Amino acid sequence: MENFQAFVINKENEKVTRDIKTLSLSDLPEGEVTIQVAYSSVNFKDGFVAIQGQFVESYPLVPGIDLAGRVMESKDERYQEGDEVIVTSYDLGTGHHGGFSEVARVPGDWVVPLPKGLSMKEAMILGTAGFTAGLSVQRLEENNLKPENGPVLVAGATGGVGSIAVDILANRGYHVTASTGKTDEKDYLKKLGAREVIHREEIVDNEGNPMREERWAAAVDPVGGQTLQYILSTLQYGGSVATSGLTGGTDVSTKVFPFISRGINWLGIDSVTCPMDSRKKVWERLGHDLKPSHLNDEIVSEISLNELPHVLEDILQGKVRGRTIVTLNK
Repeated sequence: MENFQAFVINKENEKVTRDIKTLSLSDLPEGEVTIQVAYSSVNFKDGFVAIQGQFVESYPLVPGIDLAGRVMESKDERYQEGDEVIVTSYDLGTGHHGGFSEVARVPGDWVVPLPKGLSMKEAMILGTAGFTAGLSVQRLEENNLKPENGPVLVAGATGGVGSIAVDILANRGYHVTASTGKTDEKDYLKKLGAREVIHREEIVDNEGNPMREERWAAAVDPVGGQTLQYILSTLQYGGSVATSGLTGGTDVSTKVFPFISRGINWLGIDSVTCPMDSRKKVWERLGHDLKPSHLNDEIVSEISLNELPHVLEDILQGKVRGRTIVTLNK
């Protein structure tokens, strides 16, 4: 496959362009592993990159922070032609041509063998969002979360991280409370396993109160901002919140009181530079005991490369539910 299609953003004279272009193998960056991409996925960060120009290190750029496909050529002895692999995070789709392309070339150290128990399509339904949700649950359980401890809150529950976190936690026997601003998505969240669905305005700290009645044994937080402030003030004694996102803002105002009076834990979740040993462990678990039950049409929309620009706009406006994957080469 000498020539192939890719979604390319460029910046000339302060004007950003977004086009589907024909590229050749010589247009790809350096790397040991060349991959025929089967699927990519659309994440909130991809919208920031493609629409707002955030996180872009240089132009032109093929966005897409996730990909799954088959190895076409490898200079890394760990990978052979035909191997099914996934790549997520690092500089993929921000400083290095990413997954919105029929062919990609990446450093061998970024590559993860496709885990047992997952197809390439399922791996991209998960993508960075699913990896982040899985890592969040793993870190919460490492900090003594158990189903008998009490309810677990998932903020931003109709988004990618939130939807998958609801599914994983429900499968593991937790009483999940899902928070969303989309009042018409209650049935969707119940199907994923949420016991309760509440409006996001119920968990926003507008008063700056650092201590409230204890409510949650733990929380998965892809939102940040005043939502995180509220969560910190309502965690039960010894509870934990795993924070992975900033859709609600980057500023968090709190006091030391809940940390020293209730012994709570604020866990930062990094999916970008997570060490490879930990990365592989979480991916292996996502194909096994952390695998969601709803890696199907209930949670995913499948689009073509040509439909991508519209979806990138929508995801920033909060119009995308669950996961969207881009089909490139089945």
